[in-house]
Amino acid sequence: MRLTWVLNHFKEVLKKHNAGYFVLIDPEQCDVRKCAKLAGEIEKAGADAILLGGSFLTNDLHPIAKALKQETQLPIVLFPGDSMHLTPHADAILYISLISGRNPNYLIGEQVKAAPRIRHHALEPIPTGYMLIDGGNRTAVEFTSGTMPIPRDKPDIAGPHALAAEYLGMQMVYLEAGSGATHPVPNEMISTVKAQIGIPLIVGGGIRTPKIAAKKVAAGADFVVTGNVLEENGSLELMKAFADAVHG
Repeated sequence: MRLTWVLNHFKEVLKKHNAGYFVLIDPEQCDVRKCAKLAGEIEKAGADAILLGGSFLTNDLHPIAKALKQETQLPIVLFPGDSMHLTPHADAILYISLISGRNPNYLIGEQVKAAPRIRHHALEPIPTGYMLIDGGNRTAVEFTSGTMPIPRDKPDIAGPHALAAEYLGMQMVYLEAGSGATHPVPNEMISTVKAQIGIPLIVGGGIRTPKIAAKKVAAGADFVVTGNVLEENGSLELMKAFADAVHG
């Protein structure tokens, strides 16, 4: 029987706050002790889930994920760069398909390789249409996937991609400007995409201040993700300010 508690948790967050806040932990940027400490702070700040993953992974994911589970009651959701970025010490996985590109390996290839292990680990898969949006600089996702991001000024291209994801049965759409993006996903693109779909919309990349996060929610984002800004300027107060801005 397919597990759905994490997706149901997301739906409850939207009922309560209208929008939710995710914090992305890159296991390449922190050791086990630092990641565990950060997990406790993320929960105290009022975030709604922790995403764990990145484009490259050389650290052992298992002890980091296990430490996170011991420090927080928040859902630990894998955000994998490929089919090898899996661990049983998580609750769910964003089962992403890079629908903005045309590289079959990231549309379906890595997903097929990961599927048996996801089932074996009893991870809750959350089918997600992942769309790379031009954030002003070349990202690791663009390089590793061999795909081009959707231009920032082409919301008319992004909208049908998101709608196709919904028609294919995906549960969420993720607009990603990329880690360390110079510019976040434009508000006009968020509004255009949101107007065409009935499933939750995640927006991440380049969201550097709580004020920007609030604008993304106002434009139509259901969930906002921050990562790099916390690695650079991380503090409990800053995460709380993001959570308040998104939930407000």
